[in-house]
Amino acid sequence: MKVLLLDADRSLGRTIEPELDDAELTAASSLSDGLRLIASGSWDLILLDADFSGAGMEILGRLHREGGMAPVVLLSSAPTMDLAMEAIRQGAHDVLPKPLPRGRVREILLGIEEIKRLRPLPEAAPAEGTIVGASSHMMGVFKSIARAATSDATVLVLGESGTGKEMVARVLHSRSRRAKGPFVAINCAAIPENLLESELFGHEKGAFTGAIGRRIGRFERATNGTLFLDEIGDMSMALQSKILRAIQEREVERVGGGNPVSIDVRIVAATNRDLQQAVRDGRFREDLFYRLAVVTVMLPPLRERGVDLDLLSLHYFAHYAREHGRPIRAVAEEVFNVLHRHPWPGNVRQLRNAAERAVVMADGEILLPQHLPADILNPPEAAGSAPAAGGQGEPPLVTLEEMERRMIRRALRETGSNVTVAAERLGIHRNTLRRKIQEYGLGPGTG
Repeated sequence: MKVLLLDADRSLGRTIEPELDDAELTAASSLSDGLRLIASGSWDLILLDADFSGAGMEILGRLHREGGMAPVVLLSSAPTMDLAMEAIRQGAHDVLPKPLPRGRVREILLGIEEIKRLRPLPEAAPAEGTIVGASSHMMGVFKSIARAATSDATVLVLGESGTGKEMVARVLHSRSRRAKGPFVAINCAAIPENLLESELFGHEKGAFTGAIGRRIGRFERATNGTLFLDEIGDMSMALQSKILRAIQEREVERVGGGNPVSIDVRIVAATNRDLQQAVRDGRFREDLFYRLAVVTVMLPPLRERGVDLDLLSLHYFAHYAREHGRPIRAVAEEVFNVLHRHPWPGNVRQLRNAAERAVVMADGEILLPQHLPADILNPPEAAGSAPAAGGQGEPPLVTLEEMERRMIRRALRETGSNVTVAAERLGIHRNTLRRKIQEYGLGPGTG
């Protein structure tokens, strides 16, 4: 970190240096040198004497107006409430008396360092129906969607559960010539086999016990629009035959009816199964497979999407912060480190649920690792390889709260109860540590 000191007192720099640790200090004692250094350097912190060459407050105001400059701490040999209020109004990060309080500059630097490790939440939400992604995998997906959207060709979307197959289907629909028509979705694995045919094709009155009236099926409801057949790989061979006929003949027969009904729908199907293997195993019709896979979109699992994990996380954190009215403005960098260590078997759906839980549990403006669900914080590799409780050489399991309490107590003990240094070792802000000390009752004499 780079610190700029603007003060006519040359000895002040020697006083501050022991608190800078690895930070680099540059000092200017004249107005001309100070203005030159402000303009020429990229600074992490500026320490500015209020009386610097008779222009301290003027320089502060100028830095505030120009924006984009480092935090400025105003120094004063005679601080007053009026001075402090005016300094804060003009954008000062803090106001410190001279001589400087011991350890205060180090605290400010630690705070700035922590802020630099925060990622702000995006202010603007993506347009409704936008797929978030920037990885090379997703660039290929976007190209496939763009090409397929301009035709009526049947599309087969492949990918693990939770990768966003229905979202792809909705985007295909919204960008097609059928966008003004209905988008009708059905999960073929969620409806019992004896009811699925009626859901898809409809039925006539009296077709079976309980059929007290005519029912229009999903194919007919999707007329002039798109029908999304989710988890089609779970469908029986008998129903596969009827789906194939509907696609080929562009007509359906309601259950209990004898007259075919013409349909005009675009089919998008999806599955998390290996349909080619299912064809080889005799569990899926080869002719239907080729009818469905005119265009194939392969969605990658979240663990292979690289940079998309951060983009999606920030998107969902911001979305749920707005939805739940939380004042979260930034996310600690360690949150992303934790997220990248997780394999995400549930893919984007699991990430979305984890993001909502974290937002709901957050109790301030900064979202921290401890706000994430327990199964995300604890890597499954460690959980899977751990021996049973009470195993040879293994300490008994404790709650996360107890583990955190022990770590804080140890940090305080090893630093002589210096909250600032202990917070630095633990990687958290000192205000967070003070709140935790009070929460766990770790005052003097408890270590």
